[in-house]
Amino acid sequence: MTPEGVINELERGNEDFIENVLSLKYNTERLHTTCKGQYPKAVVLACLDSRVLVEDIFQCSIGDIFVIRIAGNIVNSDILGSIEFACKVAGAKLVVVLGHTRCGAIQAAIEDITFANLTGLLKKIKPAVDAAKENFEGEKSSTNLEFIEAVCRNNVELSVEKIRKESAALNQMEENDKIKIVGAIYNIENGKVEFL
Repeated sequence: MTPEGVINELERGNEDFIENVLSLKYNTERLHTTCKGQYPKAVVLACLDSRVLVEDIFQCSIGDIFVIRIAGNIVNSDILGSIEFACKVAGAKLVVVLGHTRCGAIQAAIEDITFANLTGLLKKIKPAVDAAKENFEGEKSSTNLEFIEAVCRNNVELSVEKIRKESAALNQMEENDKIKIVGAIYNIENGKVEFL
């Protein structure tokens, strides 16, 4: 497996998902095959959003991919440790930061919502909001879907940068062509994943 090969597999799976060519993924044979070990090809850092079913949109089954879910697909030290485990210990070849359209966490960050522990999480999205405000032409609000998507894209790109910057181990693995770290956006209206 190569990182580029894994991207191609995920793209093919997403095409099957869009075209409604769905496979029987979860069965007892698959359970027995994976019970002695796991060798996922990718780790996907995705949003908590209930409309983003990562295994489904890539047509993956038990043991195919790791999925980390957190509102706004933000990066912290525990998530970095999980990604390092996925790549170094379990052999994943690809790290995907997967944002999505109409993201509620992005909207909340734009609106500067404060509430308990959510405040700290949304603060991690604020740099993406600030970057979008500098470059976006048009209404800069949480009701403008184009602005939300601009912030989403910035947030994915900043998360990819943060993974490289804050994990010397993952950065070195990527520089040595052992893994690839990429961003992607899932469109919740049509099911399409765009790799950045």
